[in-house]
Amino acid sequence: MKHILSLSILLITVNFAMGQRDLRVAERYYDEYAYQEAIQAYERYLENSKKEPELDVLQKLGDANLYLSNIPQALNWYRKVYEMQGSNISDQYYLKYIQALRGNRDYEEAEKHTKKYIERKHDETLVKRYVAQKKLIDSISDDNSLYTIKNLEAINTPNSDFGPAFYGDKVVYASSKDSVVGNMYSWNKQPFLSLYAAIQNGDTGDLAEPKPFLPEIASKYHDATLSFTKNLDTVYYTTNIRHKKNKLFKTKEGTSNFHIIRGVLAEGKLIKTESLPFNSTEYSTGHPSIRQDGKYLFFVSDMPGGYGETDIYVTQVFPDGSVNTPKNLGPTINTEGREMFPFVKGDTLYFSSDGHYGVGGLDIFSAIDKGDFNYENPKNLGRPVNSNRDDFSFIIDSTEQYGYFASNRLEGKGDDDIYSFRKEKPACDQFITGTVTDSLTKKPIAEVKVTAFNKYEEQVADTVTNTNGVYQLELPCEQTYTLVASKPNYTQDEEEVTTEDENKATIEGIDFVLTNYDDLIKKEDDKEMISVNPIYFDFDSAEITPKAITELDKVVFVMREFPKVKIKIESHTDARGSDKYNLQLSQRRAESTQAYIISKGIEATRIESAKGYGETQLKNHCSNGVKCTDEEHELNRRSDFIIIEK
Repeated sequence: MKHILSLSILLITVNFAMGQRDLRVAERYYDEYAYQEAIQAYERYLENSKKEPELDVLQKLGDANLYLSNIPQALNWYRKVYEMQGSNISDQYYLKYIQALRGNRDYEEAEKHTKKYIERKHDETLVKRYVAQKKLIDSISDDNSLYTIKNLEAINTPNSDFGPAFYGDKVVYASSKDSVVGNMYSWNKQPFLSLYAAIQNGDTGDLAEPKPFLPEIASKYHDATLSFTKNLDTVYYTTNIRHKKNKLFKTKEGTSNFHIIRGVLAEGKLIKTESLPFNSTEYSTGHPSIRQDGKYLFFVSDMPGGYGETDIYVTQVFPDGSVNTPKNLGPTINTEGREMFPFVKGDTLYFSSDGHYGVGGLDIFSAIDKGDFNYENPKNLGRPVNSNRDDFSFIIDSTEQYGYFASNRLEGKGDDDIYSFRKEKPACDQFITGTVTDSLTKKPIAEVKVTAFNKYEEQVADTVTNTNGVYQLELPCEQTYTLVASKPNYTQDEEEVTTEDENKATIEGIDFVLTNYDDLIKKEDDKEMISVNPIYFDFDSAEITPKAITELDKVVFVMREFPKVKIKIESHTDARGSDKYNLQLSQRRAESTQAYIISKGIEATRIESAKGYGETQLKNHCSNGVKCTDEEHELNRRSDFIIIEK
């Protein structure tokens, strides 16, 4: 019995020792980024261990699988981390669990945990950001996206290809398709990254004929993610920190960090390099992006004091090449997760993040700088640019019509692939609003049709006023339109308006005034006539006076506004003077008023006749020989514009 007991104790001791050896091996592999070997060793350790798995082991199994893009396996281990810790799980690993859920397309469960994560932060800013970003993603589908994408199969390989950068008429990118000196990267069992330049086709976005770029940069380790100044005389790029003997420098924890190198270019040759002063062997800096004016450099770092795993920073670059202390872009951009691969175009920052609300993995976002690096809330570019896997290293050309990005989505050709994209100009519409009122009563007019015409006189949109006389039209931006307000039995009014380049902005105060037809006419003796004051002429003259023009313009106005109106003109005098003289004078005056109206563009066919009646149709008793006042004679001295058709 003692022998059996001793044997059992021995076996337990041996198993424990083997388990501890597997754990040490796993830790070493993990520290050396040999994640596949680390996963196997950790799993052997858990299989042989009789106790509950340690939290650190579960976390590293999740991370190792995540780094190898084994999303279902990573989710399995992160779920165990969550089950072990529950509400005590750290922000960092709760976010990783949520991202793994999204990466596995378990969106319903991911939403549930996203809300739990936000609730425990007690930050209303996060709530508002979540609502805005989720609403934006929900509104974007493949059908209404501004982007169309294409895998660049001609240059992509089964290995990793990413990090494109514009270089004149070429695109420079990083690839692990070949090894410079035969070294292999333990992380993914691929050669270390090297730089290549490919010719770009501006029409199709295709890349072709990739060739090694700046071989003098090439090291035995990683060289990647670079950015050029506008005149292509300076390059910033990322590389492993090395000893002088070109061996990797490792921290006491065994980490091999990255740093940013600035190089001077002359005729496409690298003639001088220097490490930037904020680099450190204790943390990584990388993914440089120089603003086109050359004054600011954006980059990524895991330096102490950040908000998450990696944050985006900016430093000012002075004319002499010196830089100041880097500034963290703050919590609007940076999260507890990873913010990476910045690219600056004008006042817009593009970057990748797994801490903001997204489709899964790293998603590409854009954020507009409101000034002094104070950014608006980042916006997800949506599908098809983003997928449930990692999408990153986005660049866009100066016209903002095409560009490139990388993704490790499952439908790609290899590990990380480079995709080209075409971007349509985003839809931009503005609202035009105003009121329509009656010229006489000043009251609003309902059911007035307001129609917009473009420069080709084509109808673009129309609407009608409400009971308050208010209308609203939605019209495309940066166009000039003629707006016409009309309603049966009313005059028309029109205004010209030019929309601006601000989506959903409102242009107010485009108002119209209409006049009711009934307010422009009068009825006498069953006749409908245009309402005018007496037409005054000088003594013994048929010349149109300024006072007469004022009244005749009322006639012209009615005939212009109501194109179907036809009239006949009747001119009358008082009884003073001979009958024959008055008859001839009234005829001349009728003809002169007719000529004036026609001179204003009214077709002659719309005036049936212009006839003078002299004193034959007096309106009162003031006939020949009757003594009357001037006011009484004035009643007979008139011109009538009788409507015969409308």
